[in-house]
Amino acid sequence: MSNGPSPSAVVRLEGGGFTMGSDHHEPEEAPAHRVEVDAFGISPFAVTNAEFASFVRATGYATVAERPLDPAEFPGAPPENLVPGSMVFTPTPGPVDLRHLSQWWAWIPGACWSRPEGPGSSVADRADHPVVHIAHEDAAAYADWIGGALPTEAEWEYAARGGLEGAEYTWGHEVRPGGRAMANIWDGPDFPWRTRAESGWFRTSPVGSFPANGFGLFDMAGNVWEWTEDWWSEAHPTKDESSCCVPSNPRGGGIEASYDPAQPQFRVPRKVVKGGSHLCADTYCRRYRPAARRPQMIDTGMSHVGFRCVWRAPIERSWGGRRVR
Repeated sequence: MSNGPSPSAVVRLEGGGFTMGSDHHEPEEAPAHRVEVDAFGISPFAVTNAEFASFVRATGYATVAERPLDPAEFPGAPPENLVPGSMVFTPTPGPVDLRHLSQWWAWIPGACWSRPEGPGSSVADRADHPVVHIAHEDAAAYADWIGGALPTEAEWEYAARGGLEGAEYTWGHEVRPGGRAMANIWDGPDFPWRTRAESGWFRTSPVGSFPANGFGLFDMAGNVWEWTEDWWSEAHPTKDESSCCVPSNPRGGGIEASYDPAQPQFRVPRKVVKGGSHLCADTYCRRYRPAARRPQMIDTGMSHVGFRCVWRAPIERSWGGRRVR
């Protein structure tokens, strides 16, 4: 595996059973249910700008955000929007109605992974930040290049929980143990216009800036949402009463159910993203929890969406029989 990480750059998880989802938060997280996952390896960090730049240099890959849009796929869209670009978070000048997220998201022509705020911006001083503006096929292409894959939702949530059964957060039950911020999230009640910057960062932070979870994995809460391989469903499947067994290595729903019924004009399927981001505010989006989930159109990158990779069994074979930690 010439492009992949060394064994020391991957954390081996033994797998096992855990309670996935939550009955106490958002409806799409229910029902809480037992599942099992096989052993797998996972990167301790989200893929960084430096790592993605290496991929682009080696392959000449152009991300979805760097390609023109097909007018047939976006009926009614203004022609000026059918150019390469992506969605960028733009703070509002003051308080706004939080029901209308279009007030703080703007389509910026020219925005992409290497120009995250659009023309004139750069990642030159953000080499160790998670890469963003990544559509699902971009993440899958990188994962394939290094001999890995994107995690299933169950794998991602198992990894994020770090061995803490039933804990609300990746680090435990308290949102700020000892008053300490444990993730890069929006600080303060004034989303989306003013932040206390308690975390030290307004947008993304360098990977590993906050404590690891119990499995030694960083930023499984906040910083950037992360792609999974599962199609979106409005809720977890309910228990099949005819089954005697806990589901093993479950997958999401089908592609047809993933389409957004509120936007029937856009026939773009959606995948599950997990983990929350630096825009998760307690007054708006408290989704920096392992059970939290939301849908993301597969062709849409945003300035708070990234990814990390997994390697499935037999894990040792990828490195000539050497065991991954």
